[in-house]
Amino acid sequence: MQVIRKYEYFNAVLINERDEEGNYLELGKEFILVPNDHFNNLPVNISLSDVQVPTNMYNKDPAIVNGVYWSESLNKVFVDNFDRDPSLIWQYFGSAKGFFRQYPGIKWEPDENGVIAFDCRNRKWYIQAATSPKDVVILVDVSGSMKGLRLTIAKQTVSSILDTLGDDDFFNIIAYNEELHYVEPCLNGTLVQADRANKEHFREHLDKLFAKGIGMLDIALNEAFNMLNEFNHTGQGSICSQAIMLITDGAVDTYDTIFAKYNWPDRKVRIFTYLIGREAAFADNLKWMACANKGFFTQISTLADVQENVMEYLHVLSRPKVIDQEHDVVWTEAYIDSTLADDQGLVLMTTVAMPVFSKQNETRSKGILLGVVGTDVPVKELLKTIPKYKLGIHGYAFAITNNGYILTHPELRPLYEEGKKRRKPNYSSVDLSEVEWEDRDDVLRNAMVNRKTGKFSMEVKKTVDKGKRVLVMTNDYYYTDIKGTPFSLGVALSRGHGKYFFRGNVTVEEGLHDLEHPDVSLADEWSYCNTDLHPEHRQMTQLEAIKRYLTGKEPLLQCDKELIQEVLFDAVVSAPIEAYWTSLALNKSENSDKGVEVAFLGTRTGLSRINLFVGPEQLTNQDFLTAEDKENIFNADHFPLWYRRAAEQIPGSFVYSIPFSTETANKSNVVTASTAIQLLDDRKSPVVAAVGIQMKLEFFQRKFWTASRQCASLDGRCAISCDDETINCYLIDNNGFILVSEDYRQTGYFFGEVEGAVMNKLLTMGSFKRFLVEFNLCSWWHSDLTAKAQRLKQTLEPCDTEYPAFVSERTIKETTGNIACDDCFKAPTLLVLSSLPFPSLLEHLPPFQGGFSVHLGATKRAITKGLGVRHRKMQENVVVSQALVLNLLLFFFLCY
Repeated sequence: MQVIRKYEYFNAVLINERDEEGNYLELGKEFILVPNDHFNNLPVNISLSDVQVPTNMYNKDPAIVNGVYWSESLNKVFVDNFDRDPSLIWQYFGSAKGFFRQYPGIKWEPDENGVIAFDCRNRKWYIQAATSPKDVVILVDVSGSMKGLRLTIAKQTVSSILDTLGDDDFFNIIAYNEELHYVEPCLNGTLVQADRANKEHFREHLDKLFAKGIGMLDIALNEAFNMLNEFNHTGQGSICSQAIMLITDGAVDTYDTIFAKYNWPDRKVRIFTYLIGREAAFADNLKWMACANKGFFTQISTLADVQENVMEYLHVLSRPKVIDQEHDVVWTEAYIDSTLADDQGLVLMTTVAMPVFSKQNETRSKGILLGVVGTDVPVKELLKTIPKYKLGIHGYAFAITNNGYILTHPELRPLYEEGKKRRKPNYSSVDLSEVEWEDRDDVLRNAMVNRKTGKFSMEVKKTVDKGKRVLVMTNDYYYTDIKGTPFSLGVALSRGHGKYFFRGNVTVEEGLHDLEHPDVSLADEWSYCNTDLHPEHRQMTQLEAIKRYLTGKEPLLQCDKELIQEVLFDAVVSAPIEAYWTSLALNKSENSDKGVEVAFLGTRTGLSRINLFVGPEQLTNQDFLTAEDKENIFNADHFPLWYRRAAEQIPGSFVYSIPFSTETANKSNVVTASTAIQLLDDRKSPVVAAVGIQMKLEFFQRKFWTASRQCASLDGRCAISCDDETINCYLIDNNGFILVSEDYRQTGYFFGEVEGAVMNKLLTMGSFKRFLVEFNLCSWWHSDLTAKAQRLKQTLEPCDTEYPAFVSERTIKETTGNIACDDCFKAPTLLVLSSLPFPSLLEHLPPFQGGFSVHLGATKRAITKGLGVRHRKMQENVVVSQALVLNLLLFFFLCY
């Protein structure tokens, strides 16, 4: 019997609300809320929890009030947990009665309709903790008596049941009258995994159901039992609980002969019956079927009754765990915190949860589930445990669930970035094969899903710069399971990186002195020191934390001593560059036109040095190297783009890019150049840093046109010159994008869009390689290209789209030939590739001293790889001459 208690609690919706007279509403007492940066700056109360009750439930229902009363003791547990581990975030208890106690306390805001649809019992963490994996067959009566509102309620009931199924469950839906109608006709006689895509697919087919004829339940029951039995023998299902959900407006028989044949005496398949409508004429038969098969009966009269009544089956399935007192800890896949609006700081997290049972002797044998307790773990906190500096430039760690879904991976992008941030529909169910798509046979995926330990290697084509460019490399994958969780961990190391290390040794005094320079910064997303353990440390940057740790001002800080030692070494070794940059800035003659705006350096430890040659307000690209420019700074997932691209080039060569799209409105008038620094002049030597500059595009173009006029003839006259009005000159980068053209509108376009026939010729000559890159989470370089990729396991084939990407060869071989022009009035094309000396743009990159035996930019260098001309006169052949230098720029002169 329920004991009604007169008890006032903090209702998360009503707190701090007043009536027209200024009095606090009932259940809405004063509740102090203070913004807290640890909780995304949301106003919270770190002393108390509060309680959210679903809109469709009565706030003062005796069952709710009693549950809130006894669960108030969790306040002390929550606060003590947070005191012991300040890195914790949300802690909560979801009751089987429907209320949700959350710490720290926070105010919940209804939607525009005044509704809060959140019901903790619908959440995956609750369902996973409360029940075991299950195989479910849903039978829906579509006989003539189910017409109208009854069929609508039945469809909603099916949809609500689907909401309670998780990735570890398997299901199918059969509609029946005189015949059986599989909702998905392609899946007769089997079950499918209850992932998001499959459930949505079945929901769409529910709309096609209509009522007619006579209901033959015996045929449907026979089919359901046979299907469950056969599927269980395949070993493909949950290998755990099995259930049949019957949704009907009545049953004329108990069908005991069918149950005796398939389910008795073991009763391994539970029967749950849902009586649709207000009439109860056939309720007794449905009750008997449920009780005789360890199930549950409920009647659903209106649409408003659906959700609450569907939930009851979960508590029945939880009984074995409760009776056996199995406090299994479960982990969910990654999801986005629903307490935050989409335009706030969306945070990917996983939940750790476990069931809560009644231990009273008089109720223990009944298997009463009180609810589920859980806490959230931000994925970014897991990433902090990964020593990025030990994985190399392209190395990364990733983790997947036992179903192959990504928990964390650098290529997992859960948000649309266009305008207001929005969640992608399937962000929480992205399969590993959708990002490691070169694993065609799922060798890596299957090994990790099966929780094996081992190594696997394959060539990969890694897209960078929002999918516009590709890096081709061989990755070695190391993987193992994570004990106590359903996750497996993988580490990818790119060959040539991550396996060679060196350690420097400098004194703390030396290092601290050079860290004091105002232009020095560190990767704030790297974990040099753990600043989350104490509230007073949370406002510190990583650089501030290191300084205070080394000077003894913050002895409680926990820091990575090995990484900090390498940071100090990098600071000392790279310090001379500051003096060099300063001398250049003072010498106006060397930079009189202010063409070069920024010089920068980054090291393997996440240390950066930045020097501005113009005032901050004069920078052409205001976002470059700022926190908003994620691609070009060190972060938890990757090294800067200019660092990664430079590291894949031949030692001493430079790589160039224009950081904008082809849309005129988005064009930025700058060029970025960078080069990698290796410890020794050896391809196997580790890349220890990268250095570069950003300059005005106009300055860069001017240098190019000056260089194009230079030639090696004795009389100084060039046979082919860009000054010739009949010649068009192009400068393209190593991925085929135009850096310089006489038509400014072509800048940033792929060369093949402008000169398709010539690009094809370059491919046949071997000057470029063409790769097919699978489109999935990145957008392509073409501004109007859109594509969708959705994986529907066991039902539909993936529809991932492949698109071409191009990479230049590092040497250009001599060849001759014609570029024919079929069905057009143009003459054959002459393509000429040759080397061209180019005035150095790199004087801002000095020699390094102390630790790096590398000489940079002290002398002028030719930075071209080839030269070509387009001419409107008939020519007979194509000539390609050997490039004299290996810098990754291509000059093409195309002749007609």
